[in-house]
Amino acid sequence: MFRRIVVAVALGGVAVSCGPRESVEPVTQGGDRPVGVATIQVNDYIQAEVWYPAVPGSEGSETYDVKTFTPYLVQTMLTGDAPSTYTYAATRDAEPASGKFPVVLFSHGFGGFRTQSTFLTAHLASQGMIVVSPDHPSRDLAAALTGASFETDDPQVHLLESLDFLVNDAERFGPHVDASRIAAIGHSAGGGTILAASLDERIDGYVSMASGLLGAGSGGESLPNKPSFFISGSVDGVVPPERTLNAFEAAASPSLYWNIEGVGHNGFDDLCTFGNGLGIIGVAMASGLDRLLEMQPQMRALGEDGCVAPARPVGETFPAIRDAVAEWLASLFAGAPAPPSIPTSVSVDVKSK
Repeated sequence: MFRRIVVAVALGGVAVSCGPRESVEPVTQGGDRPVGVATIQVNDYIQAEVWYPAVPGSEGSETYDVKTFTPYLVQTMLTGDAPSTYTYAATRDAEPASGKFPVVLFSHGFGGFRTQSTFLTAHLASQGMIVVSPDHPSRDLAAALTGASFETDDPQVHLLESLDFLVNDAERFGPHVDASRIAAIGHSAGGGTILAASLDERIDGYVSMASGLLGAGSGGESLPNKPSFFISGSVDGVVPPERTLNAFEAAASPSLYWNIEGVGHNGFDDLCTFGNGLGIIGVAMASGLDRLLEMQPQMRALGEDGCVAPARPVGETFPAIRDAVAEWLASLFAGAPAPPSIPTSVSVDVKSK
């Protein structure tokens, strides 16, 4: 069972009228909007997390514990005192801010979960976007740990169902959704999900992080003909940067590729902030599971990918990722996708077409 734990963590509708255009709020680059966060029940099986611009005065903080996304039996094994929580600025169930905002669909990777990348998703909300991230039960953390199979789960479908939920939610989110501006972001296996979802005519463009073609054909035969931004990490041992570069080369123009120095696979999620910087491996070690780790050194290497040397601390690389994604999305939603500013704090290899 523990072997599965390490593997899993390593791999981390109908639109309605959006109203008059003058009611649409611009995307800001200051990141100064208060953020709200809510959990929605998309259907009988799928929950999703939503981050959104909140009314002024919403100044709370939100904390999640990665252990709560594991099966109960696994929770009983992870009893150590190593940090397993992530806290960010957001107010639970705050009132949405006035106006209409573009929507970003987020798809987590294998062994991931809906809040896995709040360093990014909450940041996008602070800049005037509504972000929705559904669980994918066929590949989320709980399923990866148990080997469970969910025949009812189609990640692409549930990603789009989450969009439909927001659009048709007359009580809370619907009045604030600008259904004419929609983008998708995917991490790892989520990159394959958004390639499929972005074939939907409502989606304007997509950001693929630490992912390759994943089902789009070796030559990208079924890639969406839409603007795209591909990001890889130079020390990613799970999805080497060459795979992300190959996807960029197969994508339609305009497209952008960044390879960020010192970023590993888990540099695109919150996981390396757990376990005293060692990710879920650190949580396991603090729980006295060292011998199991020693028996599976290759699994340990995967679980730490992006959390230990040669990767840079994620606190140093998070800003480059979130600022680049936010800036690119802002230009996409403005109707003219453009390369974001090159960060001065980290080296980036850039290609565009």
